[in-house]
Amino acid sequence: MTRSAYFSQGVAILGLVLCACTGQAAAPDSPPDYHTDVAPILRDYCAGCHNDDDLEGELSVETFHQLMKGGENGEVIVPGRAEESKLVRVLTGQSRPPMPPKPEPHPSAEQIDILAKWIAAGAKGPAEDHSLLRTLTVPDLAPAAHTPPAITAVAHASNGAWLARARFAEVDIVDAATGKVRQRIAGLPGKVNALHVSPDDARLVTASGITGLRGEAALWDVASGNPIRVFADGHRDILFDAELSPDGSLLATAGYDRTILLRDATSGEVVRAIDGHNGAVFDLAFSPDGTILASASADETVKLWKVSTGERLDTLNQPQGAQFSLGFTPDGRYVVAAGADNRIRLWRLLSRDQPQINPLLHARFAHERDVVRIAFTPDGQRLLSASADRGLKLWTLPDLDLLADLGTMPDVVTGVSFAPDGRAVTVARMDGTSDVLPLDAAEHEAPRTQTVPSTPERASSGSEHRTITAIKEGSETAAQVLPLPAEIRGLITAPREVDEYRFRSQAGEEWVLEVKAARDKSPLDSHLEVLHAEGLPVERVVLQAVRDSWFTFRGKDSQTSGDFRLQNWREMELNEYLYANGEVVRLWHYPRGPDSGFLVYPGFGDRHTYFGTTALSHPLGEPCYIVRPLPPGSNPGTTGLPVFRLNYENDDDPQRRWGTDSHLIFTAPTEGEYRVRLTDVRGFGGADFTYALAVRPRRPDFRVTLEGANPTVSPGSGREFTLKAERLDGFQGAIRVDVSGLPEGFSASSPIVIEPEQDLALSVLFAEPNAKPPDAAAAKASRLTTYATVQGREVSHEAGSLGEIKLGPPAKLLVAILPDGDSGHVKAAPGQPIEFTISPGETITAQVKATRAGFDGRIEFGTDDSSRNLPHGVFIDNIGLNGLLIVEGQDERQFFITAAPWVPDTTRYFHLRAKGDGGQVSRPAILHVRRAEQRADVGADGRPAPGGQ
Repeated sequence: MTRSAYFSQGVAILGLVLCACTGQAAAPDSPPDYHTDVAPILRDYCAGCHNDDDLEGELSVETFHQLMKGGENGEVIVPGRAEESKLVRVLTGQSRPPMPPKPEPHPSAEQIDILAKWIAAGAKGPAEDHSLLRTLTVPDLAPAAHTPPAITAVAHASNGAWLARARFAEVDIVDAATGKVRQRIAGLPGKVNALHVSPDDARLVTASGITGLRGEAALWDVASGNPIRVFADGHRDILFDAELSPDGSLLATAGYDRTILLRDATSGEVVRAIDGHNGAVFDLAFSPDGTILASASADETVKLWKVSTGERLDTLNQPQGAQFSLGFTPDGRYVVAAGADNRIRLWRLLSRDQPQINPLLHARFAHERDVVRIAFTPDGQRLLSASADRGLKLWTLPDLDLLADLGTMPDVVTGVSFAPDGRAVTVARMDGTSDVLPLDAAEHEAPRTQTVPSTPERASSGSEHRTITAIKEGSETAAQVLPLPAEIRGLITAPREVDEYRFRSQAGEEWVLEVKAARDKSPLDSHLEVLHAEGLPVERVVLQAVRDSWFTFRGKDSQTSGDFRLQNWREMELNEYLYANGEVVRLWHYPRGPDSGFLVYPGFGDRHTYFGTTALSHPLGEPCYIVRPLPPGSNPGTTGLPVFRLNYENDDDPQRRWGTDSHLIFTAPTEGEYRVRLTDVRGFGGADFTYALAVRPRRPDFRVTLEGANPTVSPGSGREFTLKAERLDGFQGAIRVDVSGLPEGFSASSPIVIEPEQDLALSVLFAEPNAKPPDAAAAKASRLTTYATVQGREVSHEAGSLGEIKLGPPAKLLVAILPDGDSGHVKAAPGQPIEFTISPGETITAQVKATRAGFDGRIEFGTDDSSRNLPHGVFIDNIGLNGLLIVEGQDERQFFITAAPWVPDTTRYFHLRAKGDGGQVSRPAILHVRRAEQRADVGADGRPAPGGQ
């Protein structure tokens, strides 16, 4: 029964939070104190679900007043009568259902006794009734020796006499001429994320707080360093920004809790709360006239709000990553924002009094990593950008042309502030250092001349390129020259219109061309081509047909990756390319009998296509061919089967991530000039057929996501989790995933490797028979770290965790992989995983044994999916139409493992998953694939080498 169901039965009682702290008991001769003794217990076990924002059962314990008010079914505290109070009765199990519900943390007997004594003494309230979420007990950690704390924000006085510089919990007022500290403001609650100076230089605004607890803004008197007013209520997490309106009358605050508050800066009263973002709000900015407030968020949008009413004027949704920094140009004509998609965008501001679309004018690919800060020069003519790549660049406004590359900083920039005359900028960094950089030379520096990198590695650095955005409107058809990388915003205004752009490239350089139209709700169905300068197609590959076939039984739609039933399928091999009416797919898994067909890559979900081709529907009986790819320009001998020549063009993204938007990876065959041609594939056009076309260096990378988090594992059994790879810009190498930080008694088949060209791997979290339930910290301590070699260097990414690991009840069904007799392909040692060795082209046998403990039904292990994490090309064979199973009344079954002839030498963990009893999984076994002459060389310990699965 759910917690909501409990409340629907008439019990409005207490919830929980995940972490628990023990309240301090009162002295024996005095009743417990509400704030000292009672509030910590309520906060730790109740306030997570019973607070002013999350009113389960209409009950909040956040304040004394709310607690005494009770919930939808009446009071939970009866002063003077603890035995009649619902609070005590549900904690002691005297009322049903008991709270907190199992298996959540429960207060100790001593803590319940404190609550009972407090109620029995009359449930006296506090002198000041404030939210119990305002306080948190945390350890006092000393800073690391010899490591200066990071400077987190800087701000200049408008007269240039002093500079405010923030670190953790403190702010220094520094004399600009001497560098000496005039005033130190200390005792702030945590990291100071933002500093702003009032127009009269008399006040300083700080934004800080305690992560996960509250946000705090403050106004300080600069001369004395004393607080004028502290704004400590209203936000439930740390603040990222606090901004005074231009006239100083309003203070806007925002942070991780997604809420924006507008307060009267004098009284502190909340004038307006604005809720509209789905992610943390990282930055705020008032328009110069104070009528509009802009907010930048982790939800990949910038929003504009009317200050007088809180009305949303527009959502600027073009960004493709979290937005970290924004501002209005000093003349108030434009809005500029930047963030995690490495770009700076500039919109023309039109929605001044009422909602209106504000057109995007420029989008510059600015840095190789997140843009973390932008700042305007006081005259509004230039923009400074700082990036997580440690780069610092100066741009013109409003054109966003690169004016100067100011070099690479020693560490990530955390704050920038221009001197009032705009001739220098103070740059603060994560390493605790700062510099004053003169800008006189940069002001007169001509834009950099475009340089063309000689290798893809240099192309991906971006440090030697200007990013030029060409704006294409109307029916203009003249080709535009693109200094690369570039992002073009255009419009197909009329039917059969063709937009063309030109660029130069060295031989062998790799460029990614991608369209964003359908993702922005444009009706354009894009089609991309790369042509030689004279307008001829650029040949990409020659496909020679080596076997002919056709679709049998049924045709195929344009999405399905399974059941490709083909004539002569037994002559076909995995990893071969299949050509059908212009589409090229790749065979991933064999048919599993007469009533099945091939699976094609990636083996799940929508199918992928190759060589830039587009997925199509195929009717029953349509011809298709197994083809062999040859280099462009090849002229294979005549065999009676066709030869297909494919050019650099694309309709829909081959990986099916972006729907009908085009994506093309182009390798320049020779040095010279090329054309990019963009059309609507149907020949349509119109006033709303907009697009964004990016041409950038290829930057191979990867991301790994987890499916199967928060597992509950029975003793002596396992739970499966899945790791899926998103391969970026054509990266196809192996990806290793390490699992660390597991609780005692739990293990995982790690390292896990997503094989080259594959998109997923399966692993097992196994609980030993004697495993104990982990405590709260250990249950959440796991970490997933991914590694791969990309363009000759090792790349590592954090991939989250397994979530909260729980020990479940004893399983009704346990399964195990065992040897099938005493054959030469098995090695078993006490306390070690069973090892099997197979040669390419060979079939071996094994057994699966079930231990039934109340599960009497049929035990199914799957059909096509019965092979759990075997190497690609190795599969469980001879399973028939019903798959691998153990029938009722039996406890074991022999099964067969077959390796395709081409499978390379490898070692890999594999397992079996029973579909009964919630999906119990066997302890992993090890499979070595070794050629017959090398089978004696299997390692003595049988463990997969790192990266070698």
